[in-house]
Amino acid sequence: MSELKLSDLNFEEHGPQIMEIFNEVISSSTALYEYQPRSMDTMRSWFETKSASNFPVIGLISQGTVLGFASYGAFRPQPAYQFTVEHSVYIHQDHRGNGYGKFLLEEIIKRARASQMRSTIGVIDAQNLASIRLHEQLGFKQVGMVQEAGFKFDRWLDAALYQLML
Repeated sequence: MSELKLSDLNFEEHGPQIMEIFNEVISSSTALYEYQPRSMDTMRSWFETKSASNFPVIGLISQGTVLGFASYGAFRPQPAYQFTVEHSVYIHQDHRGNGYGKFLLEEIIKRARASQMRSTIGVIDAQNLASIRLHEQLGFKQVGMVQEAGFKFDRWLDAALYQLML
């Protein structure tokens, strides 16, 4: 990974590339339980929320191109949940299967520990076996299953909750 650079991302420089990754995932998979593509206004708000809460947005960059990114945010808004975060990792469609997701998830875990978080949770579509394997490989345990949590592509989707105690 010598040509790759891990970097904190910002809206001005990276917003369009992050939006492109999000929108491809929204339109082609159940990794995000969303229907509509994100707009630049949505992305600006997303970055502002992350920044205001001191939540990282980390990208893996090669020659100015974001290959993938990871972040975490509040698990739930109530103050008692402040030490639990929910993370997400997305890889550009042209760069999946290269181990970048693992690299980014390891960095998110490192950052969450450094921020004195108690645990991080991944909410994963139960059919996303690649993501489930990745999480299990890094020590996450399945702590729940929300049956028929979402409806997309004309079918009900189960959401698996994977947690790592930090």
